[in-house]
Amino acid sequence: MAVRGQHVDSVISETAAAIIAQLGTRLAELTRTVYHTLTTEIPELHGDPQVLELLGASIEGNIDTVFHALQYEIPLEHVQPPTAALEYARRLAQRGVPVTALVRAYRLGQQRLLALILVEIRNSRLDSGLDLDVFDHMTTVISGYIDWVSEQVVGTYTAERERWLENRNHVRAVRVREILDADDVDIEAVTAALGYPLQRTHLALVVWFPEEESSGRELARLERTVRELAESLDAQGAPLFVAVDRVSGWGWIPLGRNVAEDVVDHIRPMVADRPDAPYVAAGCLLPGLDGFRRSHHQALNARAVAAAAGTPARHVTAANEPGLSAAALVGQNVSEARAWVHEILGPLASDSDNDARLRATLRIFLRHGNYKTAADELNLHFNSVKYRVLRATERRGKPVTDDRLDVELALLVCHWFGATVLAPEHQASRQSCGYVANGVT
Repeated sequence: MAVRGQHVDSVISETAAAIIAQLGTRLAELTRTVYHTLTTEIPELHGDPQVLELLGASIEGNIDTVFHALQYEIPLEHVQPPTAALEYARRLAQRGVPVTALVRAYRLGQQRLLALILVEIRNSRLDSGLDLDVFDHMTTVISGYIDWVSEQVVGTYTAERERWLENRNHVRAVRVREILDADDVDIEAVTAALGYPLQRTHLALVVWFPEEESSGRELARLERTVRELAESLDAQGAPLFVAVDRVSGWGWIPLGRNVAEDVVDHIRPMVADRPDAPYVAAGCLLPGLDGFRRSHHQALNARAVAAAAGTPARHVTAANEPGLSAAALVGQNVSEARAWVHEILGPLASDSDNDARLRATLRIFLRHGNYKTAADELNLHFNSVKYRVLRATERRGKPVTDDRLDVELALLVCHWFGATVLAPEHQASRQSCGYVANGVT
């Protein structure tokens, strides 16, 4: 039985080799057919003529390689990936084409090639049963090759993408820092060099991942986020992204002069709905070179506030949110800010749910100046707001009439920095001279 099985396997291999030899004479035709399929079905592969020519060479190299493996029974571990295939993967990485398009190209190419092989097998009029065995043998070898070569080209793509991003970001970072620091900037020259329109209205961003989430591929994810946000905002040109380190970066989105001021409200749900979204700090919409710089500094301040508060409760922090800019100034020295907050608020600066409700109510009441408007914003009854303001004043230990501005600013710092500037609940209770607030709803 073993001898007979070996004989059958030999017949299958020899028949497959003969069919492959025949197909090999039509290598150029097969390459064109697969090329047409890929460029028709995968729009991301469209590019300049040189890259498209390289795609054709990659297809031809892969078909030729797997045909040789079939024809001469070469084990896959002895096969080398085609040079053109590796170079094509590098070119796609340099152009930012998603790696998913590359993987899909190999799967789609495999399907198309197997369909062409099946036609050739049918035309060969093999004995019934042998034709299926031959096709099964070829499918096994080609599928194994595609799995193997896909790993090779994806690895090449990933390495090239990281290298390309690092080099490009280094050059961009130098240029951008010159713009931010230099007094005299040739706007037209810098626009041409960066490919970014400095004369537009700018929305500056700082994007980052927590350090503990680092996996080595954050930069590509950060740049993709900035690009997708720009597309959603109908940007007037390509966005600019500069890596700061391996988990954070700066971005600018060029927009028209008549863009709505609530643009940040548009990007909040986009970021929140993404499971792999980074944290985003946004400046205000500002025009021209000065706007490019000022919006960036505002975004840095927003990021500083979010970072000082620990892990942000929200994914997007905007510079135009009420009180953030003032909190950023006060919070430049967090230890001093913490001491000052406790001097101003006393026991009210406690990290407890009860005091948090009291602080929020007092902050909104002081911003509006009347109970009714505050009640509308808080969705509370007028008397509930009045009661909470009274209890907040009691927790503080003195009225807010004499130093109202300090109280408002201290409340803003608590709102933005949270537990970073608050005292543990048990500690605040000891500081309260024996007074412990009852639960307030």
